[in-house]
Amino acid sequence: MKANLIDGKALAAAVKKDAAEQVAALQAQGITPCLAVVLVGEDPASQVYVRGKINDCAQCGIQSRSVRLPETTTQAELLAQVQKLAQDPAVHGILVQLPLPPQIDEKAIIEAIPPEKDVDGFSPVNVGRMQIGEPCYLPCTPAGCIRMIESTGTQMAGKHAVVIGRSNIVGKPAAMLLLAKNATVTICHSKTENLQELCASADILVAAVGRAGFVTGEMVKRGAVVIDVGINRGADGKLHGDVDFEAAAEKASWITPVPGGVGPMTRAMLMLNTVEAARRAAGV
Repeated sequence: MKANLIDGKALAAAVKKDAAEQVAALQAQGITPCLAVVLVGEDPASQVYVRGKINDCAQCGIQSRSVRLPETTTQAELLAQVQKLAQDPAVHGILVQLPLPPQIDEKAIIEAIPPEKDVDGFSPVNVGRMQIGEPCYLPCTPAGCIRMIESTGTQMAGKHAVVIGRSNIVGKPAAMLLLAKNATVTICHSKTENLQELCASADILVAAVGRAGFVTGEMVKRGAVVIDVGINRGADGKLHGDVDFEAAAEKASWITPVPGGVGPMTRAMLMLNTVEAARRAAGV
C-alpha cells in the first residue's frame, strides 16, 4: 500500500482534547455546555450513534441530556419536545437523530430547532450563512472532512476537488467548504457523464455516494487525497466505505479508512459546535 492513512480516531481524540480544555475554561466561569440528543424509535444504527455521542460528551465534560421517544411519536409530540428544549436556557445544543419514522416530516423538525442551538448545522439559517461565508455552525461531517484534508498538509487553494454525492448533509456542504478554501470544485452524482474521467482528474476526492466500493482504483488520480465518507454494511456484516480501499491506496497519497476515518471526526466536530454554542449563549 502506497497511501498514508488519515487516522480519524487520532485526529478526533485531538479535537476532543481541545473541546475538553475549552469546556474546563467555561466551567471555571460557571458555564457547563449541554447537548440534548433526541432519539425517536428503536433503529439499531441510530442507537449506536446516540450512544457514541453521549460517550463523547462525557469525555469532553459536556453535559448530555438523552430524550428517547417511542416509534409511534407524532410530529406534534416531537415538535413539542423540541420546543421545550429550545426554551431551556441550560440546553445549548439540540440534536434530533435522523432518520425519523415516516409519520414525521424531517424538514419541519430541523426548521423547528433554533439556529443558535442547531449544532448539527442543518438549519436553513446556518446553511445560508455557510453559503455566504458568515459565522455559523458547520455541518459536522463536511467540517470533519476539511480537518482531515488539512491534517495532511495539503494546500486546497487552486486544487481540483471532486465531490461524489449531492446530499444536503454531506455532498453540497462539503463542496461549499472546499470552495471556501479556494479549491476548484466539481460535484458529481448519479446523472454525471464521464464520471470516471472527472474523478481521475481530482487532486482531492470526497466520496459520499452511499454505495460500497463505488470508487474504483481507475477513478483515483495518482497522488490524490481520498476522503471516504461512506458507511455501508456488507453481507459479511462488516462496514465498507464507498471507495475500493486497496485499489485506491495504491495510487492515493493520503486516504481515510472505513471504519476509523470520517466517523469519529463527525462526532468530534459536534463536540466543538456544542462548546461554541455554550460560549455564544453566555456571550463569552
